[in-house]
Amino acid sequence: MDLTGGSAPARTSKNRPSDLVPDPDSVTPSGSGSPSLPVSGGAGPSSAAPSPGPRVPEARTSAASASRSGAGASLPRTSRPRASVPEARGPVVPEAPDARPDARPTVTELRLSAFAGHRSAAHALGPVTLFTGPSGSGKTTILRAYEALARLGAGDPLDEVFPDAADLVPERARPDAQGRRGFRIGCTVDGPCGPVRLDLAVQAEPRLRIVGERLTARDRTLLATALRDPARSTVQAEWHTAGATPVTRAPLPDDLLGTALLPLRVAGRTPGQLEVLAAAEQVVVGLRSAFACDPRPERMRAPVPPGEGRLRRDCANLAEVLHRTHNDCPRRHHRLATVAGAGCAGTVTGLGVRELREGTVRAVLERAGRTATPLGRLGDGELRYLALALTLLTGPGVLEMDRVAEVPDAMQGLTLLADGLDRGLDRRQSAELLRLAVEIAGDGHIRVAGSVGDRTAAEARRTPGVTVVDLGT
Repeated sequence: MDLTGGSAPARTSKNRPSDLVPDPDSVTPSGSGSPSLPVSGGAGPSSAAPSPGPRVPEARTSAASASRSGAGASLPRTSRPRASVPEARGPVVPEAPDARPDARPTVTELRLSAFAGHRSAAHALGPVTLFTGPSGSGKTTILRAYEALARLGAGDPLDEVFPDAADLVPERARPDAQGRRGFRIGCTVDGPCGPVRLDLAVQAEPRLRIVGERLTARDRTLLATALRDPARSTVQAEWHTAGATPVTRAPLPDDLLGTALLPLRVAGRTPGQLEVLAAAEQVVVGLRSAFACDPRPERMRAPVPPGEGRLRRDCANLAEVLHRTHNDCPRRHHRLATVAGAGCAGTVTGLGVRELREGTVRAVLERAGRTATPLGRLGDGELRYLALALTLLTGPGVLEMDRVAEVPDAMQGLTLLADGLDRGLDRRQSAELLRLAVEIAGDGHIRVAGSVGDRTAAEARRTPGVTVVDLGT
């Protein structure tokens, strides 16, 4: 059985990749000694499929360099007759009755088929989705799986995304005869092409590598990869062509997401190739819209030098970003000051920025009838509340995230990943942040996925527009 339950893109090879990827629930070996992970044995490819051949460093280099530059691992076009993402009208969408050109690529489901303590788990994601449950129920693990897929979609290599991959293998997963174990995750990205599924099988032991990947849309498998020769650092891939040749086969690196590499390899000359490109680009754009935010109050108190004003994950440069919004986005800055009044002590009249003699900037909270209070004097909860509110009110352009430069802003979204969203917040701050998240998510540009405690979860259940997933039931 294949990785996702769909059919493989071709039936011409009797030893195709889909035959080498068993069911996602097959984590432990059966009585017959089948492998605990979708890896092939020593058998090589059939005569109908070409040998995996040498590694393809040119694809890896292009993907990695594009990711580091912010242009995107999966989107550049240097010598193609057509661009995969026209700047004027967004991603290419093949003509289909259910195509929705106005929809932004959005992750609507996260699947943890076998990942750490999760097995056969599928979670639908709404505009605001909060995970709750007792300690050890896997709230952080779910958000980590989401962020890992986002990083792979941006072109990050597997060893950087999973530095502790062995700890993510389910405890019940026993090694096969070759000592191989691993895990499985996946997601669904909705958008102009309709729902597109991505499923990934990763071998963690004895060596970290991707051993199976499947991209599916409209009940058709558009990309399937599998490990043919364990001695090579490649997987054999086949993707839908629907031209003179039904599928195209080629080796891909086993440490990079194949979906993110497809726009570097697919010419886009046939309707089938256009369908593959559109689906791959939808997944990449949807995944790369994630921003993991974990404000650290102890790093946010000191003055900072002014810079480009892009908020970092730990929000240590909060004063720098407020300096930018104060000058470049006065309306958003004023709104943030209004929101600050609902979560900070006293009567807040504004958020100011002071330029210090040593060339740094310090953010201050202005209160009625009192001198301005440096943000360094605020409590941890107040600082976390301000940082998370700023993230919701600004969007991708003010966040230090891997934006897709080739996609117009109107086609891009933002998903805020916040583990411990209510950590350090009191009841009033949590309720106000929930209200703000629902209001901002209402226009479709920004979504939220986070974990919260019992008290905030109870408040969220009473808040229209919030989906609460209880992992303790």
